[in-house]
Amino acid sequence: MTGALYLIPNTLGPATAGGLAAVLPDEVRHCAARLEYFIGEQAKSTRAFLKLAGCAKPLQEITIRELNVNTPAAAIDDLLAPIVAGSDGGLISEAGCPAVADPGALLVRRAHELGIRVVPLVGPSSILLALMASGLNGQSFAFAGYLPVDAAERIKRIRELELRSRRERQTQIFIETPYRNQAMLDALLGTCAGTTLLCVAVDLTQPEEIVVSHRIQDWPRKRLDLHKRPAIFLLLAQ
Repeated sequence: MTGALYLIPNTLGPATAGGLAAVLPDEVRHCAARLEYFIGEQAKSTRAFLKLAGCAKPLQEITIRELNVNTPAAAIDDLLAPIVAGSDGGLISEAGCPAVADPGALLVRRAHELGIRVVPLVGPSSILLALMASGLNGQSFAFAGYLPVDAAERIKRIRELELRSRRERQTQIFIETPYRNQAMLDALLGTCAGTTLLCVAVDLTQPEEIVVSHRIQDWPRKRLDLHKRPAIFLLLAQ
């Protein structure tokens, strides 16, 4: 019989307010502590999480394989081989929930194809936490991932998302590389209609957490510092 693939959520940052217990249930921590095979984006950060979770075995006796944007599709079966052979394994994201805005989705899909039982565990999702705190439409929403890096293409995409939001009355959610967050905010404030609702959620679950949600025309004049801080952007056109 094959083992099971456990999808183990990570924290959203190293200084979670209230500690690990505030964002991860005991079941998740106990699961992480008992497994001996893990797949993560980076071995170093995966080891740091396992140490935090109270891994029962010495970390040098734990097998950690890497899965990231540079991993070829041909390597997926090799990553799943120990689970196919009967061992349980864990998939851990760098932050938040595995396989959501995360390269683990292909691994999960292949696990289903191979008849491996996939077990999602409860943990923090910055996307859902931001939506909860935004006051925007939680009945209909879409996650658009990363927007284009090129400034002109970014503005074009923002206009497309705003039009879709207005047409479908749907909240549009997207993210940006932390060092480009300020450029994203400036583009949103300079492109969207004054009546469009914009929410920016920064450092969720961390001591410096900030969630700001206003219409573009009412956005605070004081500049919000987003530089190199994990942020989620949400808009809802009216």
